[in-house]
Amino acid sequence: MSYLFTSESVSEGHPDKVADQISDSLLDEFLAYDAESKVACETLVTTGQVVLAGEVKSKAYIDIQETARKVIERIGYTKSEYQFEAKSCGVLSAIHEQSDDINRGVDGRIDPMDQGAGDQGMMFGYATNETDNYMPLALDLSHALLFELAAIRKNELHLMPYLRPDAKSQVTIEYDDNGTPLRIDTIVISTQHDDFADDATMQSQIKNDVINILVPRVKSKYKIREDVISLFTDDITYHVNPTGRFVIGGPHGDSGLTGRKIIVDTYGGKGAHGGGAFSGKDPSKVDRSAAYAARHIAKNLVAAGVSSEVLVQVSYAIGVAKPMNIYVNTYGKSNVAMADGEIAKVIDRMFDMRPKAIEERLKLRNPIYSETAAYGHMGREPQIVTKEFKSRYNPKGIIREVELFTWEKLDYVDAIKKEFNL
Repeated sequence: MSYLFTSESVSEGHPDKVADQISDSLLDEFLAYDAESKVACETLVTTGQVVLAGEVKSKAYIDIQETARKVIERIGYTKSEYQFEAKSCGVLSAIHEQSDDINRGVDGRIDPMDQGAGDQGMMFGYATNETDNYMPLALDLSHALLFELAAIRKNELHLMPYLRPDAKSQVTIEYDDNGTPLRIDTIVISTQHDDFADDATMQSQIKNDVINILVPRVKSKYKIREDVISLFTDDITYHVNPTGRFVIGGPHGDSGLTGRKIIVDTYGGKGAHGGGAFSGKDPSKVDRSAAYAARHIAKNLVAAGVSSEVLVQVSYAIGVAKPMNIYVNTYGKSNVAMADGEIAKVIDRMFDMRPKAIEERLKLRNPIYSETAAYGHMGREPQIVTKEFKSRYNPKGIIREVELFTWEKLDYVDAIKKEFNL
């Protein structure tokens, strides 16, 4: 019997994502000037106000207010009627030095590879061959809808001239008993908008534009995947701004906080999640770095053909470099004559999962994190970019060439095939 599965996404203008992007932009600023910075910062956004908290150990001095305002402006909160605006909002910082008790677990070792984990916990990585980027389809489509909606707002506003920054999406997929996608059952879009007519007229116009402008743009992204395009049937149920009105939004409509969208950030409810947020944390925090490493492993395993679906778990004790365990689950879909426990032992041998080794393998001591803070940390295209960091406190600035989304690289496929005789 078929079944339904749903995932959601939120836009860069969603209040929680505004908070994530500010936290990660602060992290990038510290890492740009001091690659060994230890950062764990949280952001709260609400009507006309940004509050920053957390702990930092760094040789760098950055312009916290300017960094936060640049993020808010880039997202699109530039009008006073939003009641949260880049130039006029208050920015309060309560960031302080990192605790010595925490720092002793991650610094001061004779061998850098003995750097301990910044906290205890378990982290998961997941991959599936449902999509070309090895992400769950419902989440991938949810991200794509909002990514295109933001592109329209920023670059082609004449198509949907009422758009404001805050938005959410949700996609429900019908699967058969074997886990093969059959059709898109439901698409939900809630997008903040200008107050341009009566409620019924606004809702009708926005729904019409979602179906006739937004969805075709998303379908075009999958033009080489006929199996995905075929899922866009004529009987999709659409719920567009189902309350009928979404004028008040962003941090004025609802407060935002770093780390409240961890399922959006990862796999949309597929696989598993250890509970730790990513944004605002430097890579000594295994909540982030080990989750990236586990995704890297899972994706390469699926790409190599070990299984069509893989979940990888790793866990740590604070201050201890060697992980407590490596766990692999192939959901009974393994293509190799080995039990999952045996696969895990091979992975443990192939991948050094000590925190410092992860940092070096995935090049995580670089200012690469602001790009991760919206539209998902996983499933993105690896790329090399040049970034410039400059402020009144660092007037000469610094230019860094960095590689983004290194954990998405398929650089271990050949080695895995050799290990598993594929």
